[in-house]
Amino acid sequence: MTLNNDRRIGRYAVLLLISEDPKETKDSIERLGWRACSGKVGSMEASKVVAAIETAARKNDIVQTGLYRESHALYHAIIEALQGVTRGQVQLGSVLRTVGLRFAVVRGKPYNNSEEGEWIAVSLYGTIGAPIKGAEHETIGMGINHI
Repeated sequence: MTLNNDRRIGRYAVLLLISEDPKETKDSIERLGWRACSGKVGSMEASKVVAAIETAARKNDIVQTGLYRESHALYHAIIEALQGVTRGQVQLGSVLRTVGLRFAVVRGKPYNNSEEGEWIAVSLYGTIGAPIKGAEHETIGMGINHI
């Protein structure tokens, strides 16, 4: 099992997230035969962040709605990314924190051996803090899971 350095799925998810030209980055991702989407979400509830990312991934054909293994892989990648954003404690409103995030989801085959299958990466970047304007700081998180 060898990860192809030119096909690092997490790197592409972060690049799509922070790119000055997301269309160019998405075009690069699609040239690899991969799929990607991005969007924004803000909430005091982690469940709304998860729902927004899952909805975008389904609408953009990153995961198929009827296949549990695909939704399951996406869910775990989202939760791993949220753990990075929230420093290991996936809590927001219950501890009076809110987030304003951009997200990116990338699906593809990052290994030289195609039998390793498809993987999914979720990256999050934005702000987290008290629900008071100006009382937030930057945050970033990434999660990767096999499908």
